[in-house]
Amino acid sequence: MAGVPSVIGVIGAGTMGAGIAQLGCLAGARTVLFDPVEAALDRAMERIPADLERGAARGRWTAEDAQAAAGRLERADSLAGMADCGLVIEAAPEQLGVKHELFGALSRDIVRADCVLASNTSSIPITAIAAGAHGPERVVGMHFFNPAPLMRLVEVIAGLQSAPEALAVARATGEAMGKRVVDAADGPGFLVNRCSRPFGLEALRLVQERVASIDEIDRICRLGGGFRMGPFELQDLVGIDTGFEVAKSFYELSFGEPRWRPSPLSAQMVAAGRLGRKTGRGWYAYGDGPHRPDDEPAPDPVAGDGRLVVIAGDLVVAHELLALAANAGFDARDPEDADGEVPWLAIDCGADPDEPPLQGGPLAILCADAPLSVLDAGGAAVGFHALPPLEASGLVELTRGETTGVAAERAAELFAALGKRVAWVGDAPGLVLGRIVCQVINEAAFAVGEGVSTAADVDDGMVLGLNHPRGPLAWADAIGLDHVLTVLDGLYGELREERYRAAPLLRSLVARGRLGEATGAGFHDHGGLFDGGDPI
Repeated sequence: MAGVPSVIGVIGAGTMGAGIAQLGCLAGARTVLFDPVEAALDRAMERIPADLERGAARGRWTAEDAQAAAGRLERADSLAGMADCGLVIEAAPEQLGVKHELFGALSRDIVRADCVLASNTSSIPITAIAAGAHGPERVVGMHFFNPAPLMRLVEVIAGLQSAPEALAVARATGEAMGKRVVDAADGPGFLVNRCSRPFGLEALRLVQERVASIDEIDRICRLGGGFRMGPFELQDLVGIDTGFEVAKSFYELSFGEPRWRPSPLSAQMVAAGRLGRKTGRGWYAYGDGPHRPDDEPAPDPVAGDGRLVVIAGDLVVAHELLALAANAGFDARDPEDADGEVPWLAIDCGADPDEPPLQGGPLAILCADAPLSVLDAGGAAVGFHALPPLEASGLVELTRGETTGVAAERAAELFAALGKRVAWVGDAPGLVLGRIVCQVINEAAFAVGEGVSTAADVDDGMVLGLNHPRGPLAWADAIGLDHVLTVLDGLYGELREERYRAAPLLRSLVARGRLGEATGAGFHDHGGLFDGGDPI
């Protein structure tokens, strides 16, 4: 079994390289750091011991461990200082020529034949980098997330020629550094960055189609989805120019995959020099004060006072709404139990045609398989969308037509009584959050179906690498895969674009009855009707 090399080299002394070197020291390895820019190397050699001391003061490790780790840090004044390394990790600029030059020089003239060469690249294929090395089988990817000492994830990427022994060294080193190691096959964005693509791209499409404004989309993602920041806040933080270059790289490397087409809105912002926080202006303006107001508190729950709410449909969202409304004091029933009484509000979450019809009261319709304009022939209903688990969601989206009447007031009153904020948005299948999250789930399903990684690694990667509130495939299992597929098919039917085609794996799971937690199995096994079988 491969172990952690006793000597680890790190090339590049910027923020990422210094962080990786710190991790190497803490893992117990003699760690040699090199950067051709002497001033950058000087700063890193001062910063790493200081960061180790700060970590000890915060209780992340002991003062003794910090001192010992700092003692394992060494400076190299040239690439020749890597001669004793069993693993070299490069954190150099994202230029293929630079990486070819580094790995070519190391593999031909400096390191041993069994030294593993790892790239921290986030965008360049490992197979392409390995082409510059003597012995491409020794080249792997080790993609750390920023800031490397704090983020708990590392992706180990196998290029086409990466040897199992080299991958094992990378995995063992990542684990010794205290990271959750996820495996990924080589390809655009590897695993985590690939699966997160729709979070920003679909938000941009929603703005293009005027479904919601930039600040409203961010608010919905924070309050409805539990994300720490919305997609536009995140783009401003990363840099709109950086994100746009990544989007162009994805599109080029995939030979024009429609799901990864860059947005003209990003191109426009880059042309205007509005690049985000670093320029003081991006999707938001950054000055002396906050770039947005604080989110409002959730409304206090109000007693339902026994008002009759009839909820139809067999999706998870329908069952959860029934339970929440009943707990809030509404008289919540399904259509069969309504006995023809006129409801205060009827909610259609995909009613079965064989069930008693929803009639006689204001109507709210779940906008999953189509927009409200298609679902509401009479024009008086209100549309809504929400994603389970509803208990964890702080916001429900509503949409209305030109002739929507009292249904709008009653739907808003119902959700406020359940302690939920509301957001009024334009009409579309899945509205805002459903559309974004279902596209993230779909991308993850494509990745798993193509053998890029496992469902467990996707979920851990998105949570630990990007601070998502939950893994997309675990979230899909909670929502119900039939609900997710309904939204995707609704978007494809409405917009007729290949970017909304459902992943074959997702469609296959639904066809097999693996709908998620409700059936005992979806992307994951939940100990129900299915015995799990091989990991997906």
